[in-house]
Amino acid sequence: MKRFLIFALATIGTTSVWGQEPAKPPAQGQDPAPIKVQVQEVIIPVTVTDSKGKFVGDLAKEDFQILDEGKPQKMRFFSRERSQPVVVGFLLDQSNAVSLQWKTYQEASLDLITTLMPGDKRYSGYLIGYANEAELKQNTTHDPEKLLVKVRKMKPGGGAALFDAIYMACTSRDLVKGEPIEPRRVIVIVGDGHDNASKHTIEQVIELAQRNLVTIYAVSTTGFGFVNEGDAILKRLTEETGGRLEYPLQGTYKDVSGYLSTPSDEGNYALKVGTGGYAAAIANGIFKSIAAVTGEITTQYILRYIPDIDIRGAEREFRRIEVKVNLPNAVVRARKGYYPFLP
Repeated sequence: MKRFLIFALATIGTTSVWGQEPAKPPAQGQDPAPIKVQVQEVIIPVTVTDSKGKFVGDLAKEDFQILDEGKPQKMRFFSRERSQPVVVGFLLDQSNAVSLQWKTYQEASLDLITTLMPGDKRYSGYLIGYANEAELKQNTTHDPEKLLVKVRKMKPGGGAALFDAIYMACTSRDLVKGEPIEPRRVIVIVGDGHDNASKHTIEQVIELAQRNLVTIYAVSTTGFGFVNEGDAILKRLTEETGGRLEYPLQGTYKDVSGYLSTPSDEGNYALKVGTGGYAAAIANGIFKSIAAVTGEITTQYILRYIPDIDIRGAEREFRRIEVKVNLPNAVVRARKGYYPFLP
């Protein structure tokens, strides 16, 4: 616990200087080998899609360019392997706001856990539920069944301490050896984004996530035709950390002829709540959202570089980065920047 709290104050993973072999004892009469130091390394998970949202998975290192505060950087590491190791924090909204669709999203959460934690030790996860308070339901484990058991027992009720849940994910769970380089750190929020019970602010948790190289994804529980302030919160959390926001319920009626032309007691809907058609539409939307989130998490490019800048004295200054791709009409998603850290 203490080790993780100390690391939380750091930002970017540090690594030994690349390309150097272990130092050998100096020969008699020779000067001793220089002491190797730790250097700053920035790690950027990157998702590239075409204009229709389809993943682009055949790019090479030469297709990417990294800009740090506008200055081109030399890439030291590049990977496009599929099924990359990750540790995933599943954050489930248990507030009263999700009670109407609770069973649906409970099942969606079970599907997410099963998909992202296939029982392989390369994949780990932990579970946090949040209502009036955030609670670590299951600490970090390779065993998905431990999370599934806890999710099945969860019930909604109370307020929503989303920001406290994110803070807890970054400070109060067991680490997996190799984080944040391999496995990478990911949070998946299942909720509508509203917060009315946290002690922490969105600014605080975004900075903490950026400092800890956490990428945030979200599956919104906002129903079709509804808009709330939580949408903007989820959008900001995901965009600032390089993640993705999905709205599985927003497309429920987009292909339905007669939407808003056949009134019913549940609302002016062509697909009535409680009918098989409605349930199928909801399930289809959630399935597509889970597939999109899972696909992105497991098919990202990983870029790493050591900034060609003097970052001494800049530990608190947020540095903006931009990743460009040599592909027309490509959509690139990556973290917006990082906070320098000197060990």
